[in-house]
Amino acid sequence: MAQINFGGTLEEVVTREEFPLEKAREVLKNETIAIIGYGVQGPGQALNLRDNGFNVIIGQRKGGKSWEKAKADGFQEGIDLFEIEQACDKGTIIQYLLSDAGQIAQWNTVKNHLSAGKALYFSHGFGITHHDQTGIVPPDDVDVILVAPKGSGTSLRRLFVAGKGLNSSFAVHQDATGNARERVISLGIGVGSGYLFETNFEKEVHSDLTGERGSLMGAIQGLFAAQYDLLRKKGHSPSEAFNETVEEATQSLYPLIAENGMDWMYANCSTTAQRGALDWWKKFRDAVVPVFEELYDSVESGNEAKITIKANEKDDYRVRLEEELKELSDSEMWKAGAAVRKLRPENA
Repeated sequence: MAQINFGGTLEEVVTREEFPLEKAREVLKNETIAIIGYGVQGPGQALNLRDNGFNVIIGQRKGGKSWEKAKADGFQEGIDLFEIEQACDKGTIIQYLLSDAGQIAQWNTVKNHLSAGKALYFSHGFGITHHDQTGIVPPDDVDVILVAPKGSGTSLRRLFVAGKGLNSSFAVHQDATGNARERVISLGIGVGSGYLFETNFEKEVHSDLTGERGSLMGAIQGLFAAQYDLLRKKGHSPSEAFNETVEEATQSLYPLIAENGMDWMYANCSTTAQRGALDWWKKFRDAVVPVFEELYDSVESGNEAKITIKANEKDDYRVRLEEELKELSDSEMWKAGAAVRKLRPENA
């Protein structure tokens, strides 16, 4: 592992230099990797592993949209595309990439095929960490491992195709074979990780749920909505409000942050923008600290898991979800966003 200085704190990470793809292939040369679930993470990880030369099969409910998507991506029924139970039987590594609710529903099927020496792989520690609520408790004679790409499966695939990588965390929850660590790092390299940093299942869940509800999704939508609504209330047009709130952030400023950091973004803005940002960022931080503390407490206590599981158990969950998403798409801000996107030069 390489030791890297992260802002004064030394951290050990795994890069492709000390653990190259060729080594990963050698470690997994006799393994059959069964991807169970072809929805959010499944396609990106499966296609990247296949393109990197690993033996990959798909397990999915026959006839559904995901089954057809797998076929469209070149997986063939009876060769490397099977029903879930058959894929679990064939796989020596079972990558359990169904949704959290799907993992609960299919657990008995998967558990029946976890014979000694196999590996059970997750990309989210939810099911294991909250086993008291999910019922997911693997047998003692299998490896239980995790690789969690820090982004969507779509992003993982796009970056891979572009010759880049998406950073991932990894963890070993149970090492029954003595080879769990090499297995999980090899899989992390195989799915296209930029670099790998170590965690455990519980920390992955706590950081992931906080991030999704916080700065990655929930908080950013709330921030956008608050500023957009204020500008509209003060008489600004939808175009002006959206461009100043969202478009400039996502199309101009956030790419600069990704390129070289927040200070780089500040340095490439006007002195007026710099001064305002420096004067106001701590006020925003201090305003949201109590919300983040409340959020983390809810995650750490298991309350967020309970809310998620109960919501997914309801027969009308999908209908309710579509209604909630429709509230976003039907809002003036995101209708303005649709209009703005159509006017971008690449779409003209």
